[in-house]
Amino acid sequence: MAEPKQERAARTRESILRAAAEVFDECGYSGASISKIMNRAGVTQGGMYFHFKSKKRLALAVMSSQQSFVDFPPEGGGLQRVIDLTFHLARELQTNPLVRASIRLAVEQGEFGVRDDTAYQEWVALVEAYLLKARQRGELLPEVDEHDFAVVLVSAFTGSQLFSSVSSARADLQSRIALLWRYLLPGLTSPQVMASLRVEPADRPLAA
Repeated sequence: MAEPKQERAARTRESILRAAAEVFDECGYSGASISKIMNRAGVTQGGMYFHFKSKKRLALAVMSSQQSFVDFPPEGGGLQRVIDLTFHLARELQTNPLVRASIRLAVEQGEFGVRDDTAYQEWVALVEAYLLKARQRGELLPEVDEHDFAVVLVSAFTGSQLFSSVSSARADLQSRIALLWRYLLPGLTSPQVMASLRVEPADRPLAA
C-alpha cells in the first residue's frame, strides 16, 4: 500500500531538516549551501523548496529545534536532575551533530540577519521548572531565585561550551561543567544537600 501523501511529506521535511543540521554543523551558515543540503537529504530542488523557501528559513528551523534534537533523561528529580541535564547536554554537544548545529546557528544568527533568544529562553524555562521542583524538595537555599539562577546557569553553560569548542573542540567540556558546578553549588544549596549530589557525568547515556 502506498504511503499516505501527508506522511511522506512529513518524512521528507524531517530528512531535509536533519540533513541541513548536519551541513550547518560541518560548514556553518556561510559555508552551507542549498545544493549541499539537497544532496545530503537526497531530495530534488522542488522537494526542497516545497518545505523550505530559503537557506535562512532552514537555519531558523534548525535553530528552533534545539530541544527536539535532545533525548531528555526521564528519571531523577530535583537538583540532581538539573546537574545531570548539563552533563547530558555536554555529551550531546560532543556526539550529536544536530544539537551542535542548532547551537552553532544560535551563535551565528547575526550572519543571517536574526537576533532571537527564544532557544535560550526555552532552556531557562526548563531549568527553572526543575528548580521549582527542587524547591519543593527543600533543596534550595531560601535566598535563591529560581528564574535568576536558571538565567545564570544557561549563560554559564553557553559560555563554557563556546570556550571549550575553541580550546579543545569540546573534548574537555565535561570537566568544564564539573568545574562550573563546583563554584555554583555553594550559592544554591546547603552543604548537606551538596554531599548527596553526583557532580560528574553519569556512567551511561541518560537518554531513554
